[in-house]
Amino acid sequence: MKKILIPVTNHATLGTTDQANGTYSPEITHALHVFTQNGIDYDIASIHGGKVPIYGTDIENDDVNQAVLADENFQNRVNNSLPVSHVKIADYDAVFYPGGFGLLTDLASNEDFATLSAAHYEAGGIIGAVCHGPAALLPITLSTGEALIADKSVTGFTREEEIDYGTIVDIPFLLEESLARKAARYSKVKPWNVFIIEDGRLITGQNPASAHAVAEAMVKQLNA
Repeated sequence: MKKILIPVTNHATLGTTDQANGTYSPEITHALHVFTQNGIDYDIASIHGGKVPIYGTDIENDDVNQAVLADENFQNRVNNSLPVSHVKIADYDAVFYPGGFGLLTDLASNEDFATLSAAHYEAGGIIGAVCHGPAALLPITLSTGEALIADKSVTGFTREEEIDYGTIVDIPFLLEESLARKAARYSKVKPWNVFIIEDGRLITGQNPASAHAVAEAMVKQLNA
């Protein structure tokens, strides 16, 4: 059985505000729905381990989100995430970074997960990320000394979507600008439309609506 590592944030607020945050629920639940429907196992990990913060659990008219959230297995993994120090990256066939604003504060600069993901990618592994998840790609440096995304085309949450969502003044940094500076190319479409980019074994999605498509693209590559 193939297995995916899902690193998530330990940071429970939006930047330095007191607004509850963490990992945005639909971005992990919709991806997991695709993974599990295709017989793929997963582990949830975080920098410190233990219970991780998730928001967006009260979204209405999202049956997939509610079904995954109600799953006892999922709840057990969310409440007992693996600390990065216990992760054996060779055990995984892919790495998937869901979004949410929390990771802008920790995973976006964490060297431990970045080192693991670099080793995974250089060993032929697949990396996927959606919405703010691509922020976790920023610190990934390959053994050549080059950034993972230095020669890659990527996407991620846009400036327009930050403005629409009302978070532009509270985020630690603007993801679109950071990706555009570090990647070979940053692309986007109109706010809230599904959009993903596959550049070899790196797959990125623009916003929450793109989580399903990122997961499907990852499964297709895993099964190739």
